[in-house]
Amino acid sequence: MKKQIRHVSNKLTKTKVMARSQELRTYIPVTRKMDQSTLHEMLQKYNMVYIKPCCGSLGKGVIRIEKTVRKERIHYSYQAGMHVRSFPDYDTAYRAILKETQGKSYLVQRGIRLLVYEGRPFDIRVMVQRNLKGGWDATGVAGRLAHPRKVVTNGSQGGTIYPVEVLLNAYTSLEKRKALISALKEMGVKSAKQLSTTFPALQEIGVDIALDRRLKPWILEVNTSPDPCPFTKLKDKSMIKRIIKYANAYGRTYNLKCMKSKQGVV
Repeated sequence: MKKQIRHVSNKLTKTKVMARSQELRTYIPVTRKMDQSTLHEMLQKYNMVYIKPCCGSLGKGVIRIEKTVRKERIHYSYQAGMHVRSFPDYDTAYRAILKETQGKSYLVQRGIRLLVYEGRPFDIRVMVQRNLKGGWDATGVAGRLAHPRKVVTNGSQGGTIYPVEVLLNAYTSLEKRKALISALKEMGVKSAKQLSTTFPALQEIGVDIALDRRLKPWILEVNTSPDPCPFTKLKDKSMIKRIIKYANAYGRTYNLKCMKSKQGVV
């Protein structure tokens, strides 16, 4: 009998379940448990990676690490919060990174270079919820623009919330934009269906999706207890009303005192 689990905190567990879907696997960046050799191997292959606490949330503890070549010499650097450090060799960098992780279990994920808006990277949150028939509906889509001096887009880390259409305007035509947003919603629903094969008691998920320079979507993370706060920052209130309506139907209420994220000025 499958466990009646509604919240799955371990990111690696969720990634493994998602990757069982041949269709979704294409959109999941390589994600592995971090140790010294794995981090080094992935930096050699991808040049830029993100490390995250295996069970963290709200963007806390996320660090971007890069390998660069300057004057024929390899250098390593990382950014944690607003703090940036550089190192002449990997071993020195890794020792410093270990201090940042404070002994917690971390994963390392291939870095995706996000699209930018006014020079700041952004990703997209897709909210997916159970409907009254027990199926899944995408109930909201919002763009999350990173704080000017941070590498994470979370509203709780000072991110700014925009309508997705505004952030994509410079990259797509109106017709392509509509098709892309529709595809992102479908990806969210497929993610919920896949996760619920192992965790059938799930009621809602928030899927964080990045778009690379070719507009290919990448599923960065899936949150099984998603914060609806981004949707309170949109001028169009239809999404947050729908999200609350669906949540009420399966017995969840939200604290909507959303002070940390900002509303984008359009």
